[in-house]
Amino acid sequence: MSTAGSKVLVVGATGAVGGALAGVLHGRGARLAAAGRDAGRLAERARGWGDCPARVFDAYDVDGCAALAGWAWEALSGLDAVVTAVGTVAFGRSEDTSDEVLEHLVAVNALAPIAVLRAALPLLPEGGAVAAVTGVAERPMPGAADYSASKAALSAWLTAVRREQRRRGVHVLDARLPHMDTGFADRAVAGSPPPMPPGADLGAAVRAVVDALASGAAVVRPGAGGSLVTETRER
Repeated sequence: MSTAGSKVLVVGATGAVGGALAGVLHGRGARLAAAGRDAGRLAERARGWGDCPARVFDAYDVDGCAALAGWAWEALSGLDAVVTAVGTVAFGRSEDTSDEVLEHLVAVNALAPIAVLRAALPLLPEGGAVAAVTGVAERPMPGAADYSASKAALSAWLTAVRREQRRRGVHVLDARLPHMDTGFADRAVAGSPPPMPPGADLGAAVRAVVDALASGAAVVRPGAGGSLVTETRER
């Protein structure tokens, strides 16, 4: 997929990662539609991305999530790719984590992005792409078992859908990004983050994701020495 001139929906565009992804895509000539939770921040960012179409959504509203792809398709007169970067985190030992926290994590980290991408698939042409940031799915973390499980569920869904979409020629990208110093961990819905190593560079991470999206890659994952590895096929 050529980034320049492509029509891309970015969901989670008011977050640190989603906003950075949208910025790189816009800088490379993509036509954006942006969806985010924070109305004020979304309006401000949309102006910086060429006054692109913008829509507020709530990850708990599955029907609203599913409607985003159709809205973007109409707003852009077509759609080439959909990228989701939504998520929330919780910390604590598994026996101390409530079912309500798990329900919240699964709703935001798995059900919401799946609803967005599922609705997008029939709208995408051959050579189109869907992508989601799954992060910790690469290495489940003790002290965050429920969060890890919610992200792993999304990653497993992407793997299966990738195989389903091969005949259609729609690419499916799983962006398993490492920890980055975006303040995400400090906004946990439960518990406090453990000591963490220095975060990876946000700019380098989002550029790797956009490169992988353009090339039709399957996975972006952490490599040795803080690097990012792009795989054309999942292992």
